[in-house]
Amino acid sequence: MFTKSASLDALHSLSQHTISHHLGIEFTEVGTDFVTARMPVDSRTHQPFGILHGGASVVLAETLGSIASFLCLKDPEKQHAVGLEINANHLRPVKEGYVYGTVKPIHVGRSTHIWDIRITNEENKLVCISRLTVAIVDANR
Repeated sequence: MFTKSASLDALHSLSQHTISHHLGIEFTEVGTDFVTARMPVDSRTHQPFGILHGGASVVLAETLGSIASFLCLKDPEKQHAVGLEINANHLRPVKEGYVYGTVKPIHVGRSTHIWDIRITNEENKLVCISRLTVAIVDANR
């Protein structure tokens, strides 16, 4: 499904000097139709009560969906993938360790992509379910 293959090193290079890098998000696996990453649950990603901030989960979800859309672009020099809408249901708190997100396609069309992102804790229990809609736009706009 992805139009280009990407190494984990290439994905990490794209994330330099971004919020994903600041939060410690690391890509861990790239398949033919999915990408997986992990994010630490620590002082960078906590909310004031010492648990994972929902906004940090959304950053992980949007990072995964945006990278997946980028990998689907036919011509990244002429197209950009930009987030259009995201929602997230936060299902259980996490105090420490890592959370793991995996993105899979729901719809990959010419002008929009819709992604399902599932975030789990270290025990593989569901922490957050998110859906991201990405617009594919002309890079010259």
